[in-house]
Amino acid sequence: MAEKLAPEKRHSFLHNGEKVFEWDQTLDEVNIYINLPPNVSSKQFYCKIQSKHVEVGIKGNPPYLDHDLFSPVKTDSSFWTLEDDIMHITLQKRDKGQTWSSPILGQGQLDPYSSDLEQKRLMLQRFQEENPGFDFSQAQFTGSCPDPRTFMGGIRFD
Repeated sequence: MAEKLAPEKRHSFLHNGEKVFEWDQTLDEVNIYINLPPNVSSKQFYCKIQSKHVEVGIKGNPPYLDHDLFSPVKTDSSFWTLEDDIMHITLQKRDKGQTWSSPILGQGQLDPYSSDLEQKRLMLQRFQEENPGFDFSQAQFTGSCPDPRTFMGGIRFD
C-alpha cells in the first residue's frame, strides 16, 4: 500500500529553460536523477555528497552541479548509482518527514501549490507507515496540511 503513496511524477529542476535534473522525495530521502551525456565512460563521472553540499561532474572538468543542499543529509546512508545513462543520487534526509521545496538551497523551489501537494503526500506516507493495516492512498486533506515531522508529537523512530 505504501507504493500507492510514492511520488507520482518527478519534479524538473530547470536553469535558463534547460532541464538540469529531475527529483522526487519520500519521508526519508530525496532522489535526484541526472541524464548523462553520451560517449563518456561511466568511470569518468563522480559525485561527492557532504552533509550540506553536493558536487557532481566529469573528472577533469568543472563540476556540473556544485551546490548547497536545501537541508542536511546523512552522508553515511546517502549514495549514487549509474544506470541506463542516468545518475541516481539518493540523499538520506537527516530530518525525516521534512518537506523539501528543492534539493538545491535557494534555487528551483516548488511553487506554493506544488509544495502543499508534496507536504500532503508526505503526511499520508507518514500515516501509512505508522498504520500499515490501513490504506491511505485515497485520503485527502481539506485546507492546509500539518507538518509531517511535528504533527501529533512528531515522527516516531522505532
